[in-house]
Amino acid sequence: MIAMTAAEVAAATGGRLWPEDLDPATVVTGPVVVDSRQAGPGSLFVALPGEHADGHDFAGAAVRAGATLVLGSRPVTHDGPDDGGPVPLPSVLVEDVERALGDLARVVLERLREAAVEPGGTDLRVIGVTGSVGKTTTKDLLAQLCAAAGPTVAPKKSFNNEIGLPLTVLRADEQTRFLVLEMGASGIGHLTYLTDIAPPDVAVVLVVGHAHLEGFGGIEAVARAKAELVAGLAPGGVAVLNADDHRVLAMADQAPGAVATFGTTSVADVRAVDLRLAGGRPAFTIDAGRVPPVEGDDSRERADVTLRLVGEHHVHNALAAAGAALAVGLPLADVAAGLSAADAISPHRMHVVERPDGITVVDDSYNANPDSMRAALRALAVLSGRQRRSVAVLGEMMELGADARREHEDIGLQVVRLNVDLTVVVGPGALGIFAGAQREGSWGDEVVMVDDVDAAAAFLEGELRPGDVVLLKASNGAGLWRLGDLLTGAEPAGGAEVPA
Repeated sequence: MIAMTAAEVAAATGGRLWPEDLDPATVVTGPVVVDSRQAGPGSLFVALPGEHADGHDFAGAAVRAGATLVLGSRPVTHDGPDDGGPVPLPSVLVEDVERALGDLARVVLERLREAAVEPGGTDLRVIGVTGSVGKTTTKDLLAQLCAAAGPTVAPKKSFNNEIGLPLTVLRADEQTRFLVLEMGASGIGHLTYLTDIAPPDVAVVLVVGHAHLEGFGGIEAVARAKAELVAGLAPGGVAVLNADDHRVLAMADQAPGAVATFGTTSVADVRAVDLRLAGGRPAFTIDAGRVPPVEGDDSRERADVTLRLVGEHHVHNALAAAGAALAVGLPLADVAAGLSAADAISPHRMHVVERPDGITVVDDSYNANPDSMRAALRALAVLSGRQRRSVAVLGEMMELGADARREHEDIGLQVVRLNVDLTVVVGPGALGIFAGAQREGSWGDEVVMVDDVDAAAAFLEGELRPGDVVLLKASNGAGLWRLGDLLTGAEPAGGAEVPA
């Protein structure tokens, strides 16, 4: 974060200094953290309340680790040296810590934008990405493209909500050229809140799908919520929209400025042509016009891309990243080269591991909804082909509301229609997948139901054999990522640190 005094933090958050004799010139020079274990010299510790723990209980540890200031809602003390009694922790006290975190991020970004237009300032560009599926992958692709062109800040994992987004913004400083933000929503108004903190210069909308339906109440409500990103563009901003999704394309009417499109349709400004798959990995040519479009300029460029990511569905993620990168001025040749070199850097996101025993594991266990589940299953079918046995280990898709049973059963039908050789359904919440597969004609050893992740691990230990291609897919809360760590030999990465 940029250096700020205690007085400036208080002014930005509407808080007050505590104790009253705290020096207002006390300076925060380090990062903003919500985990006391990450506190260091000069940092600001944000004492968030939580379901299982209250950040105020860890404020003393943060200060002992070097934190200069605590942002909290109540006074906190810790034991002074030599049993000198309780000592007040230097704090800015606010009514709502979470909202104060957002307020601080808003003010910091405003100051960075003001500094950017000063002589010698860095041309800071903010890119916001949303969509029912593909946000994290697109964010990761964009972060790698932008990092090759200048100092870039992007979220860790899926820091995309009212806590994760401000923390990402607060990592930016005067040298940051690109701030790539993933913006998630599980209800109407969520993206409006996030864009109020960080109005994007480029707003990317990927797809309107069947994620978080329980919170929205229907897919049309999902579309209205995602459109809030477009409406929240900064003055002069550019909307980058999926031309292959009619609900996304309709958001052009809400854009306050220029609109560019991406997709496979011939009318897209940034489109994929000559698409083919090589070992499950997409290869295609980007055919791009000016982004944003310029009236009277019909010139187009072409560049070839071969993704390292597995699955045809990543073509749209790559095109979205390309459209955003072009919108902030990166050359198409650099964009294509960057996409071809980019990796999946967030854990449990279509992470492909070729094990020494000849088993291929595709770990996509971080999250799932009906659209991403179908895409992952199609990728499994392509990757295994006719020569290798396909194994799908599937858990519950959460937050689907009243549609949950039907959506799970539809996935069971998809499994059979794609000729998946073995399906392991994990947990009672995913029972509909088992029922759907059986109804479609999958019997005997083709589909297996197990109680939990531990039971799945025990079953697979005796079942997997060299040559198998194994897909792991479920919502984060189902815990299938633990099996992903086990099968890939990865260090335990855990689930979402900040809810997605």
